[in-house]
Amino acid sequence: MAENNTSQPIISVECVIEADGWPREESLRDLALGAIEAAVQEAGASRPIGLTVMFTDDESIRDLNARFRGKDKATNVLSFPAAAVPGSEDDSYIGDIAVARQTVAREAEAEGKTFDHHLTHLIIHGFLHLLGYDHETPEEAEEMETMERRVLEGLAISDPYA
Repeated sequence: MAENNTSQPIISVECVIEADGWPREESLRDLALGAIEAAVQEAGASRPIGLTVMFTDDESIRDLNARFRGKDKATNVLSFPAAAVPGSEDDSYIGDIAVARQTVAREAEAEGKTFDHHLTHLIIHGFLHLLGYDHETPEEAEEMETMERRVLEGLAISDPYA
């Protein structure tokens, strides 16, 4: 959890490892929190934010993709925005991100990226979806990808779209 000060909201990231082969939980938590803190700063978010990042495998993400998006295939990252709770004033929990280890590893290798850099990008990508960014139209894609590039540049990670 990030400490609160006048310029940075409290950020709570829960990491759930549900598949074998992932790095240690502490390493994943540090990577996820660093990625999300950088995205929060770039996006100018000012309210408390809570989310869960699930580190899973191709089989599980394929099931999630089929059930929630109607696409019966594995993918690298999925985002699930939290539904508003009627009568609740606490809107800090924004949703869940699921990431598939095998797909991340395959893509990183195919694209000549380190696993950690590609994973960082995908967590940022998923997080921006939770903030409402999308890439359904060319204009939306350009806005979201520009935001991703700026966040990654601040983390000394190369442009993933170059």
